[in-house]
Amino acid sequence: MNLTETIQTRLAQLNPISIELKDDSALHAGHAGNTGGGHFSLKIVSSQFSQKSQIMRHRLIYQALTDLMPGKIHAISILAISPDDPN
Repeated sequence: MNLTETIQTRLAQLNPISIELKDDSALHAGHAGNTGGGHFSLKIVSSQFSQKSQIMRHRLIYQALTDLMPGKIHAISILAISPDDPN
């Protein structure tokens, strides 16, 4: 299982309605501070985010990925949406 698949499997515990995970690692190769971990962009929609602040939504995601950071995941940009969020 590659890292993208591992991340998606871990995030499945949030019962996502949709998930878009993009590996942006190639865009960050060689930049200062990069110790080899991947860079990712995540857009995830889950009813588990309902009535939660963005901080709490991010914490749920970080809890699912905690042992992958900072070794395998160097950086992750997160857009966490609840289906009842206003458009």
